Amino acid sequence: MTRSPSVLGTTLSLPFNLLAFAVGVALAPLSFAEQDSKVIEEVIVEADGSQIYQTRPYAGGQVARGSRAGILGNLDLLNAPFSSTAYTEELIHNQQSRSIADVVQNDPSVRPARGFGNFQEVYIIRGFPVFSDDMTFNGLYGVLPRQFVAAELVERVEVFRGANSFINGAAPGGSATGGAVNLVPKRASDNSTRISLGLEAPSQYSAAFDTSVRFGNNENSGLRISGVRRDGETSIEDQERELNALSVSFDHSGDRYRFTADLGYQDHHIDAPRPSVTPLGEIPDTPDADSNFAQPWTFTDEKQLFGVFRGEFDIQDNITAWAAIGGRDGEEENVLANPSAFADGSTTSFRFDNTREDTIISSDAGIRFEFNTGDVAHRLITSVSRYSLESKNAFAFSNFAGFSGDLNNPFTVEIPPADFFLGGDLKNPRVTEDNDTFSYAIADIITLPDEKTLLTLGLRRQTLKVNAFDNTTGARTSSYDESKTTPVVGLVYKVLPEISLYANYAESLSAGETAPTVSGGEAVINSGEVFEPSVSEQFEVGFKFDYQTIGGSLSLYQIDQPVFFVENNRFDENGKQVNTGVELSIFGQLNANTKIVGGYTYTDADQKDTQDSSVEGKDAVGIPNHQFNINLEHALNNQLSIDGRFVYTSSQYADAANTLEVDSWNRLDLGTRYQTNILGKNTQFSLRIENVFNEDYWASVGGFPGANYLVLGNPRTVLLSASFNL
Repeated sequence: MTRSPSVLGTTLSLPFNLLAFAVGVALAPLSFAEQDSKVIEEVIVEADGSQIYQTRPYAGGQVARGSRAGILGNLDLLNAPFSSTAYTEELIHNQQSRSIADVVQNDPSVRPARGFGNFQEVYIIRGFPVFSDDMTFNGLYGVLPRQFVAAELVERVEVFRGANSFINGAAPGGSATGGAVNLVPKRASDNSTRISLGLEAPSQYSAAFDTSVRFGNNENSGLRISGVRRDGETSIEDQERELNALSVSFDHSGDRYRFTADLGYQDHHIDAPRPSVTPLGEIPDTPDADSNFAQPWTFTDEKQLFGVFRGEFDIQDNITAWAAIGGRDGEEENVLANPSAFADGSTTSFRFDNTREDTIISSDAGIRFEFNTGDVAHRLITSVSRYSLESKNAFAFSNFAGFSGDLNNPFTVEIPPADFFLGGDLKNPRVTEDNDTFSYAIADIITLPDEKTLLTLGLRRQTLKVNAFDNTTGARTSSYDESKTTPVVGLVYKVLPEISLYANYAESLSAGETAPTVSGGEAVINSGEVFEPSVSEQFEVGFKFDYQTIGGSLSLYQIDQPVFFVENNRFDENGKQVNTGVELSIFGQLNANTKIVGGYTYTDADQKDTQDSSVEGKDAVGIPNHQFNINLEHALNNQLSIDGRFVYTSSQYADAANTLEVDSWNRLDLGTRYQTNILGKNTQFSLRIENVFNEDYWASVGGFPGANYLVLGNPRTVLLSASFNL
């Protein structure tokens, strides 16, 4: 497939190509999976509540002691009345992660899924989706690439579990009811350069560089530049992926201030991307895990330029102000053909083209004030935030009568014309949505005189303004301007220095749902209609433990959310989904040579108030009852280590009436790393095999409200890499 020219892509890819050439990317016969014999250490300064400083790595280095809690800043795990896990750069490197989905696969509360009709990564947390464009980057919404983020661009992946509209504000894309994901940019720690080459079999070659330098008085300034290129066929037959990504991160600390600047560019393209499958009647048998039933003329392409600037200033010893601003300029182009399949694997598909251009500005600012009233300590925090989006979209469909295919014996069809159902000009899309969200918040973290009890109280007032416009005429089709107040109450009681009990009441405010264009091969009659924001409630209790080398948490929660889906060709609210669950998380070191990350989640997701007896009380679509993860790493000696990850997901229903069920699945991943010295340079060789037994399985069901499309799990994937410290 010939890629369309792009001024943005041509202009911004030039510096990356020059840097890539300098490290031998163009000539390298090998490829990259970013890994190293010497993981660059993170610069950590303990500062509870800071918007910039991070919490320290926990024993074993795979997770951190805490993570960002939005307006509340970075909090230690025992002090936060919420559940979260922050996965570090060490884990990301050692597992040769390529995307954020690879990282969160370690979390028992999270399962990666896929967007509706596209190849957007979606992360299901506590049974509710978090779209990739509803992640935050250094605390700001909307800044990250919309469909995929290369793991090489980040230092930490922070998973927050539970309702979070108070701490982060409402997610602009309407997701994140059950949790949130924040990506932490890379930071320079020392003076070093790492070159990495690797291979994803059979022929996905890659190369990367990572340069870190500190300078200035007392090395109070740092610069880190990272880049990666991947190209070639992946472990899925005839699926070719090309990725160019570059990040530049700067940080500076003065006596009373801190400043960071993070810029990134990502150009991601996939030819013949294996599509999702919508079942027609019974669930089709899973095809071979490495097979590809995509039409060779399909592709997905996205180019994104993004950045965040954040500063923190100590006005007095007990008063700190902060401000941040970020933005993204992105464009996408897709030609897709997602099949609907019968039980025997025969399919029907139609062509779908779309283009999209986004311009986003996101910002927040606040003041943290610490003081005492008698023996009671307070941390009073006020904050304001704003998010602005202008999105241009156009689409085109071929005839909905479609063309035939077969999951088990794929064959190529001539590309049909996309002239049956049109929405705008693909080469010059109109503005179809503008979104302006403003909020202000206040919180008080109260520490009682016993210094064992922490009470968090807060309110956030949010105003969401959304306008939707017709793709062709530009006329406004729907709009809303609504304000909601979102409260939070959190309580922590430290029973022992190593154990804290916690409880919270929190709400999620979701931006109004937008009716899709097509569902089940038929046009939706209220396509493009934007609904008013919806409110979800969460009750949670649990305890956390920290025994220096082993830590973790146990949580019990309930979340309810209004549900929207298509019925009788109309997209509308249809009852609510109530998720009740138990989560167990564990991490740290079992002994000096063995590390552990893992846990278990039980989720009971019921449909309530549906006005339909056939689905009332039934399980929600695409939410397994049981999820289990265990990841163990063992150092055999100073040079050689091995690791294994086992993932289990129980069966899921693929329809609201619970008549269609997708089988449970499990997956084993194994890896080994060998460190040595070549020509005086620290060198690491790594081998990783994902899905060792090449299991065929439907990995997820849906990922968009009311949808039940199936995503085939990846086949056995062999990853090789070599990293050199210069």
